[in-house]
Amino acid sequence: MAGKLIIISAPSGCGKSTIIGDIMDRGELDLQFSVSATNRKPRPGEEDGVNYHFLSDEQFQELIAQGAFVEYEQVYPGRYYGTLRSEIENRVAAGHNVILDIDVCGGVNVKELFGDKAMAVFIEPPSIEELRRRLINRGNDSEDSIRQRVDRAEYELGFIPKYDHVVTNDDLSRAVSEVEALIREYIGKE
Repeated sequence: MAGKLIIISAPSGCGKSTIIGDIMDRGELDLQFSVSATNRKPRPGEEDGVNYHFLSDEQFQELIAQGAFVEYEQVYPGRYYGTLRSEIENRVAAGHNVILDIDVCGGVNVKELFGDKAMAVFIEPPSIEELRRRLINRGNDSEDSIRQRVDRAEYELGFIPKYDHVVTNDDLSRAVSEVEALIREYIGKE
């Protein structure tokens, strides 16, 4: 039997990667993580093939031309993220459930492509002000980058109706439990 896709999307800084990491670390669900591709440079501690497939601009463009992505998006000028077709199709065909940590527009595209074979969960911040505070406290981004991310988040919140479920991350442990319960129900585990 084919596996299922679980799409987790959120504006940058809303905790989607942390939520997915907590669920994956528990190891209680049959889930395999789909590693996204990007042309951005690795952040400290990130590993190629683990956190992302880090590609050059040229490599990313070549894979787009080859149709190697089920979705990709230019999230910021010159900054691409995408999901390689090979990352999910082989695993799903082998019966594994695959969890995707992808941007909001990419999540919508994958949901439209796979329909009922995918469940899409949107993680929203409690407020735009709280999101701005989280991004500042993360200490990874310049003031200009934070402004871009907040502007993008305001835009991305408009895609909520295209998602199957919405979880507000105002309390991390509650948000993790909610997302985990949605996944359990979707993949048929009690």
